[in-house]
Amino acid sequence: MAKFILGRILQAIPTLLIIAALTFFMTRMAPGGPFDSEKPIPEEIKERIEAHYGLDKPLHEQFFLYIGNLLQGDLGPSFKYVGWEVSELIAQAFPVSAQLGLFSLAIALVLGLPAGIVAALRKNSPWDYVPMSLAMLGICLPTFVLGPALILLFSTQLGWFSPMGWYSMSDIVLPSLTLGLFYAAYIARLTRAGMLETLSQDYVRTARAKGASPSQMVLKHALRGGLLPVVTFLGPAFAGLISGSFIIETIFFIPGLGRFFVTAAFNRDYTMVLGTVLFYATLIILLNLLVDVIQAALDPKARTQ
Repeated sequence: MAKFILGRILQAIPTLLIIAALTFFMTRMAPGGPFDSEKPIPEEIKERIEAHYGLDKPLHEQFFLYIGNLLQGDLGPSFKYVGWEVSELIAQAFPVSAQLGLFSLAIALVLGLPAGIVAALRKNSPWDYVPMSLAMLGICLPTFVLGPALILLFSTQLGWFSPMGWYSMSDIVLPSLTLGLFYAAYIARLTRAGMLETLSQDYVRTARAKGASPSQMVLKHALRGGLLPVVTFLGPAFAGLISGSFIIETIFFIPGLGRFFVTAAFNRDYTMVLGTVLFYATLIILLNLLVDVIQAALDPKARTQ
């Protein structure tokens, strides 16, 4: 197992370096600069500011300086949030995005797993058709449509929940539900597919022939194999719940990392964009590694892949 984990980590290092290089040069190719504004500043002052941040150096020299600082764990200062390091901004905003992701994942699992299990056990019945039809609707309905619809229904019309902010449980419900319903649809379909495949295996039929009760058959035999597709999906799903919350954080005015990233992109805050992208890339790689380890524990054949 240690060799398996070490191999995955070694694969991640060049991936992160490639992501850093692509993001660095793509941000520099965008028109404008971090110190351009509607009210022009004197050219001499602008040159001094750029020299202070090293933006007056050739592009390749800026890149190697950034990589050198990155290897020391320094993401650099933000160009727009004066006096703040990028790492400080990420540390301040990420817990909010992580909370949103965890609440959304909990909703997705609570709704998706039972729906998929019931649909598999009651194949080709209303218990199958109804949840799978709702799951397909959830997949097809984008979050930027579902979010305002939930605000209109549960906040404007019924007044049950707050439409914006991140200060109380009432603020958490709608954004978490918006993200959670989308991923619950995928989890339900994956669970159903995994359970159906496992229920058709010889060892499950043997357990049924030996008189195993439906609950024993599901809990002891079918569930472990049936959940493998879901476990594989959970790593990218949780990373997607966090990194894909940019739109949700904007719609619901949540002070998470997504809003910082969007603001940084509009303001050409190079270091903030780079730091956020690399942070999310590292998070995705680590979550995928965790999923690989769990999958290898559930299915030893996965270690050789």
